Formats: sequence, structure tokens, C-alpha cells
Amino acid sequence: MRGTDEETVRRALADGDPLPGTTGFAGTLDGALVRDVLGREPLFVDGGANSGSLPAWSHDPTALAEPELFPAGGVRDTESERTGWTLPDPEPFGDRMRAVERVREAVEASIDAVDTDGLAIAFSGGVDSALLAGRLDVPLYVAGFPESHDIEAARSAADLLDRELRVVELTHDAIERAVPEIAATTGRTDAMAVQIALPLYLAAERVAADGFDRLALGQGADELFGGYAKVEKAPDDPRVEADTVRGAQREVVATLPDQLSRDVLALRSAGVEPVTPLLHDRVVSVALRLDDAMLVDGETRKWALRQAALGSLPESIAMRDKKAAQYGSLAARELDRLARQAGYKRRMDDHVGQYIDSLL
Repeated sequence: MRGTDEETVRRALADGDPLPGTTGFAGTLDGALVRDVLGREPLFVDGGANSGSLPAWSHDPTALAEPELFPAGGVRDTESERTGWTLPDPEPFGDRMRAVERVREAVEASIDAVDTDGLAIAFSGGVDSALLAGRLDVPLYVAGFPESHDIEAARSAADLLDRELRVVELTHDAIERAVPEIAATTGRTDAMAVQIALPLYLAAERVAADGFDRLALGQGADELFGGYAKVEKAPDDPRVEADTVRGAQREVVATLPDQLSRDVLALRSAGVEPVTPLLHDRVVSVALRLDDAMLVDGETRKWALRQAALGSLPESIAMRDKKAAQYGSLAARELDRLARQAGYKRRMDDHVGQYIDSLL
């Protein structure tokens, strides 16, 4: 069992408790395969297995002939596969400031519980990673091309926090080397997945080379606290089906199992173990109790998280907008540039994906 002890999972299964106080788990329990409700720990099964028996399984898809991602919240024994846990749908907080206080308590408790031995932080200068940097006295790393938004934002935020920043400058050579490695370890070759993984993977390589074996990230905050434009604009954004902001939040939270498997596999391949305190069950529990206006207030996304952060971060960091990693680092732009230089023009269907395939 990875992520927590078997007794915690056994008790959670008996009680039907989807959020038993962990940052995720997956593995075998009493002869059955289990994976937590948010899929924070990757688990794969061999799709070619015979029915009536427990399939071959692994946390690493490259160890299996026909790897298939095991469903989040799933339980499978030799006889059947079923849903062991589903994400709760609690009543929202009735008071906005009480909600902010509960968010602050959950976030700070989860960050403070992190062991700093061998730890570094992936730091982009936004509120999510700044919350980690404000409470964990460990080195900060940012990855991006020179003059990228992420490097500039990370430098300004590190100065405000009076912290030293280590910059991992990306290059075309590094991208061309990393793309096949990311594809091999994650099993993903689509352009978006590779673009997202690139800055994480290359930063993690540097972190590992500097002697650290664990990397803390602010993952999950955008999904849990309403950080996406498509959540803000619900129900008018065609990318979500929900007719409320809170409903859209749950839609994007449901994408975490697939996203996290990609990121965890890429980071482990680079030589570090991811640490994600903002995905702790106590944080998830309070985030699911936020109503529309606590998630998005006017044009302010992640309102409750930002309000909670104002108690420990400068306002300019707590309220700062941030680009997605693949854009803020310029990894997406430069991968597109490499594709076009190699003859894969934008008029072609999925030109970046075709370029990625050519590197494998």
C-alpha cells in the first residue's frame, strides 16, 4: 500500500469514508486492489488479465504489458470491481468569513505537517506555491525559458518573501531530450500532457541533481478552489456542463485522477517524490463546502483561498493571477516552435502531437 497504512484504508472502507485524513493511497488491501477517491496515487492494472482473478498491477505502467489506469475510488477483488468511495457533496458553509477561517486552518495544518527532510518547493510565484514557501524553509525552484512569466513572477515573489530562488532555465535541447522520457514513463504522447509535464520534469531533474529527493507542489488548488476560467464562467463556458460555479468545481475535481497520474509518474521518473499538502483530505473537505461566491467572487477566482492567504502572504502575492505552467514557463510555445522548425506546420492536424511522435 502506498500513501498510508493499511489500517487507515481498511477503516475508511468499512466506514465508507472517502476522506480519511490522507494525501491519497493505492495498492492491495486484504486481497483487493484499492485507490483513493481522488486518485492521488497512481495504480495500473493489466488490461489483458483474465476475469475471475486479480489482475497484474503496478504503480508503474511500464511494468505491465497492457496498462490501464485503475479507477479512483475503486475496489477490485477476484470476483468483481466496485466503487468503494465517492466524493462527498456536503452543504456549503453558511458564513463567508467562517469559510475563510476553515480554509486557512486546513491549509496551514496540512503544510505544517510536511517533513522538510530532503524537500524542495516548485515555486512559480503564485498564491498556491507561495503558501508552501511561506511556511516551509526549504529551497525554491522555478523552471522556464528566459524572460518567461513564471521566472519573473517567482523572482518578484521570492524577493517579497526574502527567499533565495534557484532558476532552471529551459532550452530546446532539454525539451527534445525530455519529451521521449516523459512519454515513456507516463504513457502519454498527446501535446497537452507533454507540455504540462515538461517544466515539472525538468525542474525535478535539477532538484534531484542538487541532492533533494522530495518536491512540494501546490497541485490541486486550482481544481479545489475555483482557479479556472471555465469554472468562473459557468454555465456560459462550453467546456463545462454544470450550471453553477460549484458544479463546475466538481467537474474539474473529477479530472484530478488522470492529471495526477501523469504528474506523479513524471516527477518520480525525474528522481523526486511529489509532496502535495493542498491535496490533503482536510483541505479537500473544506474546499467542497465552498459555495459559488466563495470560489469566485466577481472576477476573483480562488476567493476563499486568497482571503485565507492574506493572513500570511503579501497582498500582491495572495491576489496575483498566474498562468498555467505550460504557458507561464513558455514550454508550450517553445515546443510549438520546435515542431514548426521540424516541418510540422500549424495548418497540419495536431502538428505538435506529430512532432512529439517523431521524437519517440
